[in-house]
Amino acid sequence: MKKNILSLLPEEIEAELAALGQPKYRAGQIFRWLHRGVGSFEEMSDLPKALREQLGEHFTLYRPRVAAKQVSQLDGTIKYLWQLADGNAVETVVMRYKHGNTVCISSQVGCRQGCAFCASTIGGLVRCLEPSEMLDEVLFSQLDSGLPLSNIVLMGIGEPLDNFDHVMRFLRLVNHPQGLNIGMRHISLSTCGIIERFDDLAEQAPQLTLSVSLHAPDDETRSALMPANRGRGVERLMDSCRAYYERTGRRISFEYAMIDGVNDTERHARLLARRARQVGAHVNLIPLNHVEERQFRPSTQGHMKKFIEILQAEGVNVTVRRKLGGDIDASCGQLRRREAGSKAPERR
Repeated sequence: MKKNILSLLPEEIEAELAALGQPKYRAGQIFRWLHRGVGSFEEMSDLPKALREQLGEHFTLYRPRVAAKQVSQLDGTIKYLWQLADGNAVETVVMRYKHGNTVCISSQVGCRQGCAFCASTIGGLVRCLEPSEMLDEVLFSQLDSGLPLSNIVLMGIGEPLDNFDHVMRFLRLVNHPQGLNIGMRHISLSTCGIIERFDDLAEQAPQLTLSVSLHAPDDETRSALMPANRGRGVERLMDSCRAYYERTGRRISFEYAMIDGVNDTERHARLLARRARQVGAHVNLIPLNHVEERQFRPSTQGHMKKFIEILQAEGVNVTVRRKLGGDIDASCGQLRRREAGSKAPERR
């Protein structure tokens, strides 16, 4: 079976070339070509023709296809649906900020976590993405949009810590100085709370920004919204967050989708403030994007205002995420669902 060459680091390409009787120094050339977003070995014009043919015989290289593309007329946000080599599709979003352009990528096709307000998990998990496929999301979003991308958030379809090994390799690839060279401090990873991987994450990517999708500060509400909380619990999650912060020195962010009548009461606000103070976390409130298949609605402006006032009075650093792409399929999974005609993809 052919190897996917885009998932290989330079030293691994060197070893592969040596096994083919080729000089190792070609590895740097190949790696740089790959990270420019070439779609075939024939595009590597400074390599000998015989080597390009040999690469085609032993390795795969695939350019994802734009299955759908939406551009917001309000703020220029771009949402892509990329078709992968096996026919599955994932979403990627390019967002413009004053501090630079950010790409939000997916880490899985579908998701097994079952969060009650999320479109990504409808239909369950199909498969995990390969490191090369995550890298393609960044490379080809940059090439197609023409926008230089300086920040990455793993906050699209899927749970990154449920695809841990592939995500860690992707981070090494995208951070490599011969490639896109995007620094770890410019990369955020969002998790629903797979605490069993927090120590591994702290060891392998200590400069990363960790965002925890909290969405409720108590077990009753959180377990109803997020099955991942069952068997773990908020207290254990807080202990893991505190340990992560103490080990890395990197402040954690709590992502909190404001859902009308579910998690936006004064009681929730005061308990959330206590949780944030426990671990020194920043709270990022998110106006809920309505998903057609879900019954939830975003909090009212009045509830949002009162919630913020309580958090600030309790000494918590709080921001409200700017709502981008309001005129397109803004919520993760919506574009994929619409293009699939609401038919869940075949499980593999």
